[in-house]
Amino acid sequence: GIPILDGKYIATMDMWPIEAKEFNRNYTFYENLKAGKFTTTKCKGCGLVSFPPRVLCPECYSENLEYIELPKRGKVICLSEETKGVPLGFDSPLIHAFVEMEPSSPVRKVLTKIVNCAAGELKVGAEVQFVTFEIPAIPLDKGKQGIVMAERYFFAFEPVKK
Repeated sequence: GIPILDGKYIATMDMWPIEAKEFNRNYTFYENLKAGKFTTTKCKGCGLVSFPPRVLCPECYSENLEYIELPKRGKVICLSEETKGVPLGFDSPLIHAFVEMEPSSPVRKVLTKIVNCAAGELKVGAEVQFVTFEIPAIPLDKGKQGIVMAERYFFAFEPVKK
């Protein structure tokens, strides 16, 4: 990190979503991540499954959506790996991959970060699994309750250990 910034919250450098119910209508997705669940939304009107989760169905414009669980495993179909010039706030290697989900999944492919993987280790065809990780908490003004630190979680995939 950058020593002068240690312990400071720099809002303009925060790449992660504000997950609090007060600021994000998709907060249920993040609560599910905290519980270790990989979910998305399904329209109760037309049945369309969208990923990432939506607050409005892109097909019929309904707000009548429900959360459904997705499979937690898939196979890498292509990947990108950065070892130099990684953006501030990310560790090297920074690996992203398109993951083809299990055949039973209503979501066919997911673009995701790959974690717990050394540079050069991930290959096309590798089996990966869903994981969640904690990201830095943010200060959230709760009015009379004062400022609280809001926990945040996000998801990635990691290689399946054989």
